[in-house]
Amino acid sequence: MTPHGYVALPSSAEHVSPTTLQTPHGGHLTVHPHPDSTSTPAYTYAYGPGGVRGLLANRYTLGCAVFASIGGLSFGYDQGVIANVLVMKDFLARWPVGPWEKGLMTAVLELGALFGALSAGVLADSYSRRHSIFLASIVFCIGSGLQCGARSLNDLILGRAIGGFGVGALSMLSPLYMAEISPPELRGSLMALEQLAIVFGVVCGFWTGFLTRALPSSTSWRLPLALQLGPGLALAAGTFLLPPSPRFLVLRGRLEEAGGSLRRLRGREGVAVGEGEGDPLIRLELLEMRVNVGLVRGAGKDAGGGWGGGWKGLFGRKYVRRTFIGVMVMFFQQWSGINALLYYGPTLVKNIGIGLRGDTASLLSDRDTAALLGSGGAAPLVAGGGGGDTASLLVAGGIGVVQFVAVIPAVVGLDRWGRRPLLRGGSAIMALSHFLIALLILQFEDDWPSHWVAAWTAVTCIYTFTAAYGTSFGPIGWVLPSEVFPLSMRSRGVALATASNWVNNFLIGLVTPALMEISAAATFLVFSCACSAAYLWSTHLVPETAGVSLEEMDAVFGSEAGREDGRRKRELEQEYGLQELIAEVVGG
Repeated sequence: MTPHGYVALPSSAEHVSPTTLQTPHGGHLTVHPHPDSTSTPAYTYAYGPGGVRGLLANRYTLGCAVFASIGGLSFGYDQGVIANVLVMKDFLARWPVGPWEKGLMTAVLELGALFGALSAGVLADSYSRRHSIFLASIVFCIGSGLQCGARSLNDLILGRAIGGFGVGALSMLSPLYMAEISPPELRGSLMALEQLAIVFGVVCGFWTGFLTRALPSSTSWRLPLALQLGPGLALAAGTFLLPPSPRFLVLRGRLEEAGGSLRRLRGREGVAVGEGEGDPLIRLELLEMRVNVGLVRGAGKDAGGGWGGGWKGLFGRKYVRRTFIGVMVMFFQQWSGINALLYYGPTLVKNIGIGLRGDTASLLSDRDTAALLGSGGAAPLVAGGGGGDTASLLVAGGIGVVQFVAVIPAVVGLDRWGRRPLLRGGSAIMALSHFLIALLILQFEDDWPSHWVAAWTAVTCIYTFTAAYGTSFGPIGWVLPSEVFPLSMRSRGVALATASNWVNNFLIGLVTPALMEISAAATFLVFSCACSAAYLWSTHLVPETAGVSLEEMDAVFGSEAGREDGRRKRELEQEYGLQELIAEVVGG
């Protein structure tokens, strides 16, 4: 037995091998002694089990994360619903929409989202995470209201721009808040809920638009656009019930409030902070936050402080590797080809004989359709005769369903399997899937109807790619940026990574039609090469962050920190009593 009832599990060599101690209330702390007795030993800790057991054991934090993920649901629904709206009969009869208008409505949303994401990084530090989520939700609702009540095409475009600002802000704020309230053993699982919510929103938006398309008059498109007000209003109202981020409270010097919020989020409401018989993990995590705040405030002074200094610091020697990881994971998330397949996948299905017909068809022109698979514009045969619409919608709509189902294993096992193995495996499967599609196009593009096996093989490759993306870059793209940055840099770092998402999303929508017009096979080869590059990047440049507390992330990037940082950290650890706490728990 060690002091205060901590139980040390067997260790073969004291002071050499790691020592694992069971702490009160079901947690554990593993300490790796440091050869230098003046340095704080490396350690990891968990408040309870990971995976499904951990999620069920921490229902309060799970509920908070699920509610915060409504921001992702709004993001996904907006993307999913507009595709059906733009081809509805009443909509087209009111406002004939050409390629320029379609492109403009897509561009203003993404550009609005870009500015929303960057602005949210400043708002989150100035007004708190929760208040910023509230403001972003209100902006999103204003944009949604303008869209569903549009009296002209300009109203719709303005609503898309304003709504895009809210969507971009929420796409940054929700993962940031979720990361900061999550215990280390569940952070990956809880943050994967963001991607799950986005995909669920896409599926709901697509099928809502499909079900309302036959309604009379403008109700067919106004109703699905109005429905997105529901999640936005619910999130805005619910922010007053969400607990504040304890890390933000520490940043603002409100230590007592931070302790109360942390105890509630960790299921330790009856445990007092600072008492020897209390849970040492609560005390340890709060001390980590204080040390981290002291470090990053010093870094902020060195960077010049203020708004510009904070952004400049992201590209300084200390944090450029983390910035590179956040920006590049979003780059590869988009250039994997997921949105290109969501946009043009129905056209691919159509041209291989299983495609959409009528007003639910792809938004591409006949020339774009012919370019996609080199069919020369010939109308393909539709499998199943008159039932082609139903079959093709099931195939095309299945892309979103497959992605939704694929995210679920990531929610359950992301912290157990780790980030790097999933990124590596996912990128390898995605690269192979794109490569096989390119080969099939080259081989059978002149006569798809006569090669139904090849056609369904191409569809299978689409689904395989989607499943691999759903378990890897889909959720991890939102996890990594929110956990690699230190506290004072986190909001701006996540904002920059989210901006990378929107910039590359915009570029994909801009260049894909031109690439397909040149060569459909080459388009898929480009995506295959991007996924291959993602494999090399995740293998050689991405560290494993699973199970590492946000405050101990500096150890993961230790090679990037200077000796002065290490010395200052040890001073702060000693000043705040972190070293003393570790020694107390171990029994030294």
